[in-house]
Amino acid sequence: MRYLHTMVRVTDVDASLDFYCNQLGLIEVRRIDHEPGRFTLIFLAPPDDTSNCIELTHNWDPETYTEGRNFGHIAYEVEDIYAVCERLRAGGVTINRPPRDGRMAFIRSPDNISIELLQAGDALAPAEPWSSMPSTGHW
Repeated sequence: MRYLHTMVRVTDVDASLDFYCNQLGLIEVRRIDHEPGRFTLIFLAPPDDTSNCIELTHNWDPETYTEGRNFGHIAYEVEDIYAVCERLRAGGVTINRPPRDGRMAFIRSPDNISIELLQAGDALAPAEPWSSMPSTGHW
C-alpha cells in the first residue's frame, strides 16, 4: 500500500490555487477536466516531492459545502515554521493557531479546510510575535 493523495472539494478554483500555490508554495502537477461528470481535478504537490499530492476537486455545478470538521486536516512539514507563518500572514492568510510552541500551527484554506504546519526536526525556540498571539477561530 502507498499513499496517493488527499482530496478536498473547492468552490473557487482561482482562490484555491492562489492559496495552495502562491501562499503555501505547492505546484500544479496535473489537471483533468471531466466534461461528462462536470468536474475538474487539480493535483498539487510540493516542488521537491511531486508524488505526495493533494487533489482539488471542483464540481462545475454550484454546491454548498459545510466545514466538515470530520475531515480532520492536511499536514505539511516546513523547514522554518516562523518564516512560513510570517510569509502566509503577509499574504493575507489568517494564522488560526499560531506556532506558539515553535512546533505547530494551523491555517485554513478558502474552503475552510484545516491545514497543519509542523516544524521539521526539533521545535524552534519560542519567539514573538507568535508566543503571545492568541488563536483565531477554530481549526
